[in-house]
Amino acid sequence: MTPEPVIAILGTFDTKGEEHLFLKKAIEARGLPALTINIGTRIPSPFEVDIDLFTNPVGKTDSRDEAIQSMLQRAQQQIRDLYEQGRIQAVISAGGGSGTHLCTGIMRVLPLGVPKVMVSTVASRDMSTIVGTKDVTMIHSVVDLLGVNRISGGILDKAAAAVCAMAQSQWQPEKKGKRIALSFFGFITRAAEHIKKYLENLDYEVIAFHANGTGGMALEELAAEGYFDGILDLAAHELADALMDGYCGNIGPVRFQPVPGRPTPRLIVPGGLDCAVLEFTRADIPPVYRNRKIFFYDFRSAIRLNIDESVTLAHQLAARLNRAPTLVKFINPQGGWSEADRPEAPLYDPEISDVFISTLTRDLDQQIEIITSAHHINDRAFAQLVGNEMDQMIRKISTEGKK
Repeated sequence: MTPEPVIAILGTFDTKGEEHLFLKKAIEARGLPALTINIGTRIPSPFEVDIDLFTNPVGKTDSRDEAIQSMLQRAQQQIRDLYEQGRIQAVISAGGGSGTHLCTGIMRVLPLGVPKVMVSTVASRDMSTIVGTKDVTMIHSVVDLLGVNRISGGILDKAAAAVCAMAQSQWQPEKKGKRIALSFFGFITRAAEHIKKYLENLDYEVIAFHANGTGGMALEELAAEGYFDGILDLAAHELADALMDGYCGNIGPVRFQPVPGRPTPRLIVPGGLDCAVLEFTRADIPPVYRNRKIFFYDFRSAIRLNIDESVTLAHQLAARLNRAPTLVKFINPQGGWSEADRPEAPLYDPEISDVFISTLTRDLDQQIEIITSAHHINDRAFAQLVGNEMDQMIRKISTEGKK
């Protein structure tokens, strides 16, 4: 019998005690047990709690930031232990700026799929560093959290209802074959659709990631946790935007590098490496880009990379791929690398693409095979080639693992 889900109520009860006690009662009123965890650093909790980290401080300090950092580390370990012991199945919190930073930092140690709900006074701000690559649900409190009133109470009660429903989720995925991570973005959507369908016909489950910086990093994190049997980086575009401070450039050093401790094959396609996506329109082209080839898209536009930038990207990509040469292949669709990179399209410039490929060829470890196709990246025939290569790479690793 599946155990009844227990909801962890995590928070700075010294400043938000009334709000967290409200959450506890709202969850219990819905028939689910709650486990309260106080991570306040100033004064004791105003009500009795199940786990009170305030009463067991590690060292004393007058520095607020040091106290918060110490609490963050201890609470991360506490919440991880509770989950691994099967004592909690979801977590909820409410807070202001400091509480949001602290509590989401603790939530992020929990794996994908564990409900994580944060009611926050700052949820309307840029949450990219708060949410990061994790499945944290942010709920804007609209009003400040200074006790419970007819507005904040309504928001908190709905948040309690949401986390209870999440914890009681019954859906289970169908049994499928091996899993492939697929990165793509808007300029190569047709390619992604063709490849996904082709691989699914081979009994693979294809899990797509938007190559927007965060998406690529989420792919790498889940790969490190063992989610995938292969990685098909159809979009290497994030590397270009990282170089040009573009819209999708928020990647870290592990992007396109070997999956630590796992022989995960990676097939690379230069999807989107023809361009960098920047936030400007026809009406406000930055002077530095007015002489570039430009693909106007929406509130963003793509500029064609020049030779120097392409050479730099080739050096960077080769350095990352060379760290696991036996697990990597590269496929070059000579017909073009995005919907804007084909004859008569605004970014078409095969000479620059050729410079990238020649530089990459010189830099890459000789064990890394470079496959050339005459097709455009979005062609259905190219999808078949890519799908077959990915399938062969996974089969090879599987066969070697059985020896």
